[in-house]
Amino acid sequence: MIKKILILLAFATTLFGQYSPQSFQLKSESNRLSKIVTPPKTGQRTPNSNSIQDIIATDDLVILGTSRGLSISEDNGEYWKNYYNTDPFGDDGTTAIGYNDGVVWATTGQTTEVEGGSLLPEGTGIKYSTDNGVNWISLPQPFDNRGDSIITFGVNTLKVIPVTTTINNISYDISFTKNTIWIASFAGGLRKSVDMGQTWERVILPTDELNSVSPNDTLVPISDLTNTIVDFRKPVYKIEGSDTTIVGYELYLNHRVFSVLGVNDSTLYVGTAGGINKSTDNGKSWTKFSHTNQTNPISGNFVVGLGLNKADNSIWAATWKAEDQKEFWAVSYSADGGNNWAITLPGEHAHNFGFKYLGGVQSQVFVPTDKGIFRSSDNGGSWVQPSVIRDSYTNATLVTNIFYATTTKHLSATEYHIWIGSNNGLARLSEQNIDWQGDWKVYIASNDIKLDETYAFPNPFSPAQELVKIKYAINSGAEVTIRIMNFGMELVRVLIQNSQRGTGEQIEYWDGKDEMGNIVTNGVYFYRIDSEVFSEPLFGKIMVLK
Repeated sequence: MIKKILILLAFATTLFGQYSPQSFQLKSESNRLSKIVTPPKTGQRTPNSNSIQDIIATDDLVILGTSRGLSISEDNGEYWKNYYNTDPFGDDGTTAIGYNDGVVWATTGQTTEVEGGSLLPEGTGIKYSTDNGVNWISLPQPFDNRGDSIITFGVNTLKVIPVTTTINNISYDISFTKNTIWIASFAGGLRKSVDMGQTWERVILPTDELNSVSPNDTLVPISDLTNTIVDFRKPVYKIEGSDTTIVGYELYLNHRVFSVLGVNDSTLYVGTAGGINKSTDNGKSWTKFSHTNQTNPISGNFVVGLGLNKADNSIWAATWKAEDQKEFWAVSYSADGGNNWAITLPGEHAHNFGFKYLGGVQSQVFVPTDKGIFRSSDNGGSWVQPSVIRDSYTNATLVTNIFYATTTKHLSATEYHIWIGSNNGLARLSEQNIDWQGDWKVYIASNDIKLDETYAFPNPFSPAQELVKIKYAINSGAEVTIRIMNFGMELVRVLIQNSQRGTGEQIEYWDGKDEMGNIVTNGVYFYRIDSEVFSEPLFGKIMVLK
């Protein structure tokens, strides 16, 4: 079994594979109670992973979902409890996190090698804690029994295909309405539980051809309406008495679920590969918004993230291009409950949303994308990005354009913490009066070192994909020079020269280029660190592998 980093983008290429999530009811085989005890004010200074996929900030906690499991801080990021390689998380990645009524939730997954050598995502279950991560209840990933092929939906008895495997049955989001927990799964579809995960029920959404569905509708299989040969493993339904004539195959794009957002006790939005679905009766009836069924539609039907701006109750969606050539990547948002959508950040691959509330209806929107983190004070009319994200104390820099997650935490009348998660580390901005101005704290997961030690990571590294980080420590502020040399100890590049650095651990970055700006060839390279605080230079080795 092979377990690798879990990021939604890694699985986007399987979006239109042959998987048809259906309805089910499951009683969990067993629940495991696990205990992890971490004394107060101890733990690790950084999370275990530099791939931060989701962030939640509550009054007491900062919760991270990462490629190397869950991380929780009880002191605004000074120390972290990391649950990687602990029971019940093991070495799985965390694919979604949630917080509701004092309960921390996490869904987990891994990449598994299946017959034939292919690597596919696999859901490994759901965990929750009622005491801020000291004790955990572990639930299995919901799936169907082989005989679960008939479900009742209002006046209808529907034939469906059971999802009997955890392969591709992986949960990417979790949300809550009154007394109900919702999970969004690729092959597993939308599911809900009203008993803390003891049982799960598959939720019926409109088919690809329908714009709405209700238990009061009479749904008729397409095979009863036409002479077209239909794959009976994928039944298509229409509403009896409607004027729509449906001919074709059901691809179940609207049952491939990637995001879910509970707004209040009875209203929720669900993002799929077929659009955005809204329910105002806690998931019984649904209306679908797609790129083609509205006058002012969303930009694309592949909806990977949803957010609620509580200041004005607007709904924000990361809407990607799915099948239609007229679709495009952008952010879509609605101020009237989904009836009309405005488009901003066209062309951007957005992932999620964060909001800073300034009082009344005044707020700011944050959007992490593949081209940086964006911020708007006028509902997407204009956007501002930070010039640089550099630690005010260690000088460590968050060097990446790919951001996955963001949230804000209101500390006082004038001070906010803005949290940003990327593919290359975590950052926290202590901000007061000026946007993007304040003290940055950058978290880079790495091993601790002593004063006379240094190492580089990742190693080997590919200049086309990442930067190599050179880590060292100094015990007082001093000037530092770092030189890169080839295997023959010839100078390749002066990385920094007589640059002032503060006290403590330091990280410098090399992009794999020489003094002329050319990417170096594959091979072994050495670096030398000189500073007056060292009795002799420090040396390290870097392997470049393109």
